[in-house]
Amino acid sequence: MDTEWLTRDELAAWVRLVALVELLPGVLNAQLRQDAELTHFEYYVLAMLSEAEGSTLRMTELAALTNATLARLSHVVRRLQERGLVERFPCPEDGRATNARLTDVGRRTVEEAAPGHVAHVRRYVIDALTPEQVGQLTAIGDAVLARLDPAGAMRPMVQRYDGTADERAMP
Repeated sequence: MDTEWLTRDELAAWVRLVALVELLPGVLNAQLRQDAELTHFEYYVLAMLSEAEGSTLRMTELAALTNATLARLSHVVRRLQERGLVERFPCPEDGRATNARLTDVGRRTVEEAAPGHVAHVRRYVIDALTPEQVGQLTAIGDAVLARLDPAGAMRPMVQRYDGTADERAMP
């Protein structure tokens, strides 16, 4: 098999992307752990529930929105449930399915964590870019996601933030 090696420009772009992918989760996790005793993934689960109708989602839908396996999500939701942030109960429409619902304590937790999280997202990513670059980042994300996720599993999560009137979108 002949390998088409990366050009110098392609390699420069690639190593920067790898550095971002490695460093950004740690920065976001550190802030959320310090301010809210949450991991970034736990925050993400709470945020997805906070935006759902009735603050409730089937575990399978929540897994799809967060790109988690059901096993990983179940483990995280169990921890959140033990802290009183989430409750699980049988789905009324399908007794075989389980729903997760944000509790009042969970809503307060995610609402209190959101300003610090958004400030970190803004500080480390958004404010480092020009408005044109923010648009380019969106386009780059779409192009790469089309390859990584050809079935569009992440499309509902991504599109929920496209063209919304709410300027205070919670990442």
